[in-house]
Amino acid sequence: MKNNRRNFLKTASALSASTFIIPASVLGMGKQASANDRINVGCIGVGPRGTEVMRHFLRNNKCQITTLCDLKSNVLKEKQNLVNEFYGNKDCQTYHDFHQLVARKDIDACLVATCDHWHVLASLAVVRSGKDVYMEKPMGLTLEEDQAMRDAVHKHKRIFQFGTQQRSDAKFRQACELVRNGKIGELKSINVWAPGSSQGGELTQVPVPEWLDYNFWLGPSKFTPYTKDRCSNSLWWFMSDYALGFIAGWGIHPIDIALWGAEDKFDGPWEVEGTGTFPTTGVCDTAMNWNVKIKLGSGVKINFTGTPCPPEWLKRYGEQESSHGTAFEGSEGWIYVQRGEIKASSQSILEAKVDNPLYISDNHVGNYLDCIRSRKDTVSPIDVAVRGDTLCHISDIAIRREEKLVFDPKTEKFIDNNEANKRLMRPMRAPWYL
Repeated sequence: MKNNRRNFLKTASALSASTFIIPASVLGMGKQASANDRINVGCIGVGPRGTEVMRHFLRNNKCQITTLCDLKSNVLKEKQNLVNEFYGNKDCQTYHDFHQLVARKDIDACLVATCDHWHVLASLAVVRSGKDVYMEKPMGLTLEEDQAMRDAVHKHKRIFQFGTQQRSDAKFRQACELVRNGKIGELKSINVWAPGSSQGGELTQVPVPEWLDYNFWLGPSKFTPYTKDRCSNSLWWFMSDYALGFIAGWGIHPIDIALWGAEDKFDGPWEVEGTGTFPTTGVCDTAMNWNVKIKLGSGVKINFTGTPCPPEWLKRYGEQESSHGTAFEGSEGWIYVQRGEIKASSQSILEAKVDNPLYISDNHVGNYLDCIRSRKDTVSPIDVAVRGDTLCHISDIAIRREEKLVFDPKTEKFIDNNEANKRLMRPMRAPWYL
C-alpha cells in the first residue's frame, strides 16, 4: 500500500471530529433508527456498479452515507449531489484519495466498488483502519492479493461482505439447500456458465481527460499511455492489467453458487484444464469465451464456460437462451438456477423439505449492516470469498497455460508447476504494495 502522506492524514484527522446527524424524518421509511444509532458508511468508487450498490445503502435506514471517494471528479460531484438530494441536505463529503476517507474516525464501514485492480488495496486500507468492508466482486487480480485480504480481515477482526449478492436470493438458497440435503441424490457434476468478455478498444494514444487522475487510477498496474475510453466500464473490465475479465467479474456469481451448493465436496486436490478464445485486436485481452473442466478431490466435476451456453445444456434445462446459470447434476435428478428462475428435473424435488437449511439473508446490504452490529459472519464471508475467487483464478490460468494443472487447496498452490504458480502473483508498480 502506498505510504501514507502526512498532509492527507492531517486533513483527515481534522475532519474526523465532524459528525453527520440525519433527521429520521427525511428517509420516510416508517419506524427509523435514531440518527446517532445509524452506521456511517463511506463509499470508495462510485461508478455505475458502485452507484447501484450505494443505492441499496441509501435505502436502508440502519445506515447513512457520509462520504464518497472517486478519481473521476465529474463522477464524484454527480454522486455527491445524488446523496445530498436523497437526504435533503449538503452534508456528504468527498475525497480524491481513499486514504483520507478511511482515516476518519467517524466512519464505521465502507463500500469498495472501485475498478477491480483497486479492490484489495482499498479494502486493505479500510480494514487496517478498523472499519468493516463490503467489497464488490471479484476480489484481487491474483491469489496473493486475496490471501493478503483474508489475513487482514482475520487479524483485525473485521466484518467482510463479498458482493456475490445471489446468496441473498431465495431461489439460489433453495437450490443449494436441496443439493446439500441430497434431494437430487449423489452429486455428480455442476454446469456453470456466465457472459464472456468483450473485445476492442482503440490503440492510439490520446490526451487524458481533465476530470481523470490517470496516474492514480493506474495505481499498482504498470504504466501504459492513455487511450480513448481506457478507463470506461466498456473497456477496463476486459483488460488484464486491471481485471481478469468476465471469467471472474461475472463468472464468480455462478461459481459461487456451485461452491455454496457443494461446499463439502471441495477438498483437494483439484485437477483443472481448459481452453479459451482471446481477442486478437484492440486493447482488450481477457477471454471472450472459455471451456474449463475442474475435477475436485471428491470426484465431483465442474464444467465452467462462457456464453453462449452449450445447446445441449439449454435443451436439458428447457431454455432457449441463457446468459448465466448454475446446474447441479445428481444421481436422481438435477436442479438449475439463474436469476429469477429455478427448475428441477421433477416438481417433487422443488417441493422437498430440507432438514438442514442454509444461512438466510434476503438483503445483501442489510445482512452486512446487521452483521456489523452483531459481529457475526455475513452470508458471503472472507474465507468463502477467497475460495470462490480461487476457482476463477485457476480457471484463467488453465486456459492461458493450455495444460492440465493440479491445484492443492490446502497450500493454495499448483503441484509441481512453477510457471503456473508464478501467475498466482504479480508485481505492483511503486510505491504501491500489499
